Amino acid sequence: MVLNKNIHTFIGFDSEYEDSQIVVFGAPFDGTTSFRPGTRFAPAVMRNESYGLETYSPYLDKDLTDIKVYDAGDLEFPFGNTKKVLDMIEEFAKNVLNDGKIPVMIGGEHLVTLPSVKAVHEKYKDIYVLHFDAHTDLREDYMGEKLSHATVIRRVWELLGDDRIYQFGIRSGEREEFEWAKRHTNLTKFTYKGLEDVVNKLKEKKVYVTIDLDILDPSVFPGTGTPEPGGILFNDMMNIIGILKNLDIVGADIVELSPHYDNSGVSTAVACKILRELVLAISKN
Repeated sequence: MVLNKNIHTFIGFDSEYEDSQIVVFGAPFDGTTSFRPGTRFAPAVMRNESYGLETYSPYLDKDLTDIKVYDAGDLEFPFGNTKKVLDMIEEFAKNVLNDGKIPVMIGGEHLVTLPSVKAVHEKYKDIYVLHFDAHTDLREDYMGEKLSHATVIRRVWELLGDDRIYQFGIRSGEREEFEWAKRHTNLTKFTYKGLEDVVNKLKEKKVYVTIDLDILDPSVFPGTGTPEPGGILFNDMMNIIGILKNLDIVGADIVELSPHYDNSGVSTAVACKILRELVLAISKN
């Protein structure tokens, strides 16, 4: 792969590509955002604010200096061409996977998950998706558009089929989406109850993890385009990641930070810490 090294990297993600087990990249796209746009700015803002973190995690007792992570910077997208954007993400993720590495994407809106899952599914047919979110994202279309952050998990289901998707923290969506989920996905409303059982079930499987940061309560994470009261707290997310470390995660993303809706910078700090923990949990060291 030809990679641009002349970038400002996330703290601790400065290893060489060839040496790295994990490749982090930004997908600054919010072209189908249905309420408040701004997620395109998340990857760059997170890199800058990451230097308020330590590289050491007392939650996992691991340090970013113990592992090799490459920050590939942000993909450069054309304006107004959703399909081209999705194709570019899929191609990049495929290249990372073909080099024997794990892609971890910083969104961007939640639609960017679809091409990343496509790339992982092409390499690992028998994958499962763990989806953490406030919203179902299971609409057949949103105002006539099938490619939307409101439809992304429905499109993922079309790839994987029934009983391959586990959803946690869900507290918003159309009635029809909740009814549809009863037949096709495994949806847990409001909490992450049962996650440990799911992880025990999937320990021998390949797993993709997508974290929509609006799973967090707006009192913790107001910097998002569609804040939804009633969410989990930060320490709940640390517990979730502590459970996920037992899985074979072959791809992941975090999405839906809109940093300028929280001028305090707290939401960005939360997102940065979650990314640090997720990367450490994924690492095989």
